[in-house]
Amino acid sequence: MTAQNRLYLDHAATTPVLPEARAAIAHALETWANPSSPHADGRAARAALERAREDIAGALGWRHDIIFTSGATEAISIAAARAKVPGRAKGATEHDAVGAAMPADATVLPVDRNGLIDFAALDDFLEGGPALVAIQQVNNETGVIQPIAQIAERVRAAGSLLLADCAQGAGKLPLPDADFIAIAAHKIGGPPGFGALLVKDLANLSAIGGQERGYRRGTENLPLAAGLASALASRAFVDAMPRLSELRQTLDARIRQDGGVVIASEADRSAAIGAYGMPGVASASQLVQFDLAGISVSAGSACSSGSMKPSKVLGAMDVPADVASTAIRVSFGPDTSDADLERFLSEWRRIRMRASSRAA
Repeated sequence: MTAQNRLYLDHAATTPVLPEARAAIAHALETWANPSSPHADGRAARAALERAREDIAGALGWRHDIIFTSGATEAISIAAARAKVPGRAKGATEHDAVGAAMPADATVLPVDRNGLIDFAALDDFLEGGPALVAIQQVNNETGVIQPIAQIAERVRAAGSLLLADCAQGAGKLPLPDADFIAIAAHKIGGPPGFGALLVKDLANLSAIGGQERGYRRGTENLPLAAGLASALASRAFVDAMPRLSELRQTLDARIRQDGGVVIASEADRSAAIGAYGMPGVASASQLVQFDLAGISVSAGSACSSGSMKPSKVLGAMDVPADVASTAIRVSFGPDTSDADLERFLSEWRRIRMRASSRAA
């Protein structure tokens, strides 16, 4: 099957680079120089880099500092390691990047069956003194949207700091009022290998010297910064979200009609991500069959789904094992259409019917 015939429904893993972003990257490469060089070429590159930074801030509605990084993972690592508070906590359904960045003794905050943070547990933790609390805006496996505003209010009242992983939300939803925000360009049609840490007050973050005002070493990547700025300026995801919301609601309803399970159905969820269980058909089997049919979906995070281990996210939500073992993630992009949805649902029914026939 040719690439043109394939249906890509794994945008939560990575999105195709938008034409606008590719053009911006190509243009920046034509005039590339090291932005830290003192000569005229370097000064021109520095000016272009700062324009990109300003454009990114404007597109996101962010009025504070932006530190460019190699992606959301590095952004999370910087905040987790260098936030100037002693304690550390993370939600039980956070991306593996948060777990890797946090110390082994970091407190894990439980979630309910819809994946929402347990406020009582959060309040108990915050009584222990100033800390950094890491919470996703949008879960990458289920699409569950955390009540970040309420979480931020509690964290701030306790004199602590909030790190919001917005890799799946930035460029699609308004940013939360957090002290640190991690974003990734490749989740919104920008280039891979680039992201940023948005910082409300640099006084809360230890500097290490080097570039990015002393908060991140390494040559600044002007071409990829220009690509992210252009991707955000396109508003591709922002403008598509109302239509994608209708698509995902239709998908939810049709999955239920066909005997499937909609995971975290009672929670507020991203229009671009849905998690579904197909009773009696293992996730791995579904992925193979969808792939052979030319449809790309996943089973949870792309960073860990290759191992096909049970999802820690679904486990933290107490999703029954017979559902969790059959769960796949379907995630939309700006160009996902009604026809794409029908093609996916048609294959979903075929896989389910084949399994039912074998069971009979």
